[in-house]
Amino acid sequence: MSEFQLERIGVVMEPEPGNPLEVEGVLNPAAVRGPDRELYLFPRMVARGNYSRICIARVRFNGTGDPVGVERLGIGLEPEADYELREDGRGGCEDPRITFVEPLQSYVMTYVALSPIGPRIALAISKDLFHWRRLGLARFGPQNGIEFDHLDNKDASVFPVAIANPSGQLELAILHRPRFPGTRPEETVKRPAKWTLDLHRESIWISYSPIFQEGTEPYQLARFTSHHRLASPVSPWERLKIGAGTPPVMTPHGWLIIYHGVSEESESDDEGQPKLRYSAEAMLLKKEHPRFVRYRSPDPVLTPLLPQERNGTVSNVVFPTGIDRRVDIASPHRYDIYYGMADNRIGVASLDMPNELPPGAPVDRPAVTV
Repeated sequence: MSEFQLERIGVVMEPEPGNPLEVEGVLNPAAVRGPDRELYLFPRMVARGNYSRICIARVRFNGTGDPVGVERLGIGLEPEADYELREDGRGGCEDPRITFVEPLQSYVMTYVALSPIGPRIALAISKDLFHWRRLGLARFGPQNGIEFDHLDNKDASVFPVAIANPSGQLELAILHRPRFPGTRPEETVKRPAKWTLDLHRESIWISYSPIFQEGTEPYQLARFTSHHRLASPVSPWERLKIGAGTPPVMTPHGWLIIYHGVSEESESDDEGQPKLRYSAEAMLLKKEHPRFVRYRSPDPVLTPLLPQERNGTVSNVVFPTGIDRRVDIASPHRYDIYYGMADNRIGVASLDMPNELPPGAPVDRPAVTV
């Protein structure tokens, strides 16, 4: 077992009975400390018809410092912009991640906008976590014949400090997972057990954008460019897909992210279709140049085991999206990970950072057959 194994604390948020805004679940929250040093969650709350909003909740802790529940405070974002709404009445603001970006002295939210052309990454900015200004859809420049702007994209988060791009310029770096044609888990699961992965199309990517543009209003971002494939599936338990999870946080070993990988279960569902399983894994990126992976857990650090993780809107899912370093209780090596449970509830687990890195999994290989 990996020394990065997470220890479950419990369920921290469930759908509120009788609340039509949460009838299909609360899940996949951002987690961030506010200016008051309180911890806030920004869960995706799902109304009937998979209509998603992003709500605000304050985390409650017990006497020993463990999170035990939340206080709902209202709505952070709901579908209003044209890129968050569809002609059929559907829409959504989904799966946020929030980072306090030091060069901007502001919080930056990345979230999935259920746009008329498919899921796209959108951004918003705030000084206090309660008032958000939309920055629009993230724009991505083309590279090597790939039109990134034309691809569905999810699982995005930004770094809290300026990062040197491949040319050495300090810019805003973003992790994201573009969806290339034919790479959805429902499609890749139909392939034989042994097949060669396309390493350029099954991956977590890192891209860069100037933080400011001359002649524009504050905080308007340029296109993200210098795209680099950060990590691809290398293990059986992530055979179908990997995606960025929690925003990157600095540790003594480098930038930590807890990401997710997708595989198929041995049994099929009632319609004969393979069941999918979402697990969580740990990855550490180099401090100065996070486009290079330093460590990758050889085994999942969290898999669906509890009934709340095995049964729900989408079964067999643990989906990490929020991380909180516990300096508030003088435990700087402890990180609390907030995650979606079967697309219905929110759980939390703790990770104690080891003093030394254990042996890790292969970072990437030129060609992989699983």
